Amino acid sequence: MQSANEEVLQIFRKTNALLQGHFILRSGLRSEYFFQCAQVCQHMSAVSRLIELLAPKLDGIEFKTVLAPAMGGLVVGQEVARQFDSRYIFVEKENDRLVLRRGFKIEPDEPILIVEDVITRGGRVNEAIKIVEDNGGKVAGIAVLVDRSQGNASFDYPLISLLQMGFPTYDPDNLPEHLKDIPAIKPGS
Repeated sequence: MQSANEEVLQIFRKTNALLQGHFILRSGLRSEYFFQCAQVCQHMSAVSRLIELLAPKLDGIEFKTVLAPAMGGLVVGQEVARQFDSRYIFVEKENDRLVLRRGFKIEPDEPILIVEDVITRGGRVNEAIKIVEDNGGKVAGIAVLVDRSQGNASFDYPLISLLQMGFPTYDPDNLPEHLKDIPAIKPGS
């Protein structure tokens, strides 16, 4: 019987969501590996299975609403909300920052689970936390499919990840030899 981590990696590989090459991350750093969760999100049965594997880790986290940052967290957040029979809202970019739009409201003290696909430094999650707090809600926790932060993403709330996998990142001016001759691409987050 395979472990949950092996099954998760198998799903990511089968859907071409785990890429290998030379990638430019949102931070500007470079990596040899990239999680393109949009690839796995094309296959709802795979997304459903990933959330089934994540669900037991969310025991003890009480929330009424799931909030996901666009774009990466949209499908994943919606599936978490579906499996937990919770309300679902999202935040989206406006002038390069996340905002709550479309008439979505957060009730005072409403317990909210923030759901994201992948975190490296946690920037979008921090923006989502601020939106929840500024609107009077309470962050119950943060759930992610992949935490690739190597412990560097830190929040004042519980962080639950389906998979923790760190890949080395490099400054573009200090690349290892094996990446220097591979054209860098920015696949989108």
